[in-house]
Amino acid sequence: MTQKILLTSFDTWLPHQASNSSDDLLHEISKLQYISLSLIFLRLLPVSIKLASKSVITTIDELKPNSIICCGMAERRTTLTVESNARWGDIVLKPRVDLQHLAIGSKTIEISHNAGKFVCEGLYYSALKYIYESKLNINCLFVHVPILTEKNLAETIADFQFIIHHVGRL
Repeated sequence: MTQKILLTSFDTWLPHQASNSSDDLLHEISKLQYISLSLIFLRLLPVSIKLASKSVITTIDELKPNSIICCGMAERRTTLTVESNARWGDIVLKPRVDLQHLAIGSKTIEISHNAGKFVCEGLYYSALKYIYESKLNINCLFVHVPILTEKNLAETIADFQFIIHHVGRL
């Protein structure tokens, strides 16, 4: 059975940003072939918690993916970071994926405990909340992507492919 994985990225939000590294990464991933995985791309989401969340939830309802990997740019980070939780006020939601197991199998993936208190965390929280409240059997992760450079591009793509294959086996 082919596993469907929804991959999301954001648009830019500051004038100095020529592109969003999360979308740059998904562009690179879209060029690759995957056996037994069907990748669904929802790229350039608006930098609005409400609009991005609505778009992702609508896509979940329409396409019923097995897993979701939401991506956002982290200009100050140097490697891919998988977020361990999403907070909204006093409520903390965690993904079902064993992040320790995921990080051990990669070269440079790190686990972060701070999704940023911005649209990234808002989308992650909304997606996890919808999945839990709707009792859906969907794995959901949020991955922050550093600025892509010639130096880190190949390793970042390899680590992201590792994440895709990991959630595709769950």
